[in-house]
Amino acid sequence: MHNKLKTKFLGVEVKSPLVLPAGIMDMSFSGLSISSQNGAGIVTSKSFTLEPRSGHKGPVVAEFESGLLNAMGLCNPGIADGIAEINEFKNRSDTPVIVSVFAINTNDFLKLTDYVNNSKADFLELNLSCPNVYDEFGIPLAASEKEVFKIVEAVKQLSKLPVIAKLSPNVYDIVAIAKAAESAGADALCLINTVGPGMLIDTRMVKPILFNKFGGMSGPCVKPIALKLVYQTFSAVNIPIIGLGGVTSGEDAAEMMMAGASVVGVGTAVYYRGIDVFNKINREILEFMNENGYENVAEIPKLEKLEIQN
Repeated sequence: MHNKLKTKFLGVEVKSPLVLPAGIMDMSFSGLSISSQNGAGIVTSKSFTLEPRSGHKGPVVAEFESGLLNAMGLCNPGIADGIAEINEFKNRSDTPVIVSVFAINTNDFLKLTDYVNNSKADFLELNLSCPNVYDEFGIPLAASEKEVFKIVEAVKQLSKLPVIAKLSPNVYDIVAIAKAAESAGADALCLINTVGPGMLIDTRMVKPILFNKFGGMSGPCVKPIALKLVYQTFSAVNIPIIGLGGVTSGEDAAEMMMAGASVVGVGTAVYYRGIDVFNKINREILEFMNENGYENVAEIPKLEKLEIQN
């Protein structure tokens, strides 16, 4: 990996500013390893729950113009087996890993944090924002400033690792939610999760394409929303941001960093450009930097911050 791509996230040096987000690859150590070997600077596990989940029945993914609709339903092997895979990955790789966890109340988040504390993970991500399990859990926790503050504050008191709060784009005031997470002690933020949920219909069968009917939207179509929300959040907080949503090229990654992201998530682009998308985007970032005279990732300029009204 080229030295120009090296950067730091929460004090940890990474070989590339690109992050594999939660839920993109298989939950096994091999899926994380493939992503790391193909250029991801940080990798994230699927969101683990206390107990295993089979997720929704298929079909769970559908393609439409400029994006994907998915309703995986948080399928995962449960935190115990998931941590075993994370530890196996760390036995074979020095790539930093984020363990993502999902729960619906503070007590369960604390139980999950206990597991992560006893793992070889580098960071803990609190998934407060999954949009495709409304049928089970209702409105995501990230829609409530009070809930976000309460959960993050409690987890921070217990966690041995830096805590990342993953926020939802499907809220009225992203700034208020982000500031609540920061005030509660979050070390970093991750946004955005998928947009929606949305729906696609098979007009010949006269039925929804997804078995779950509704799913979260990702891909190029959500990039303008992601850039706007990352920029608003960057203008309001003083902690690092993992920016993701529709990034499929080096130019997209540069936009996300200019909007305020410290590192950049690449998810749905794996579907469009293959697992070596990280290497492809790394090369495109290098080309962009060379064309514009930037010697390292940190030199890519940020937009001037918005004036946020208190």
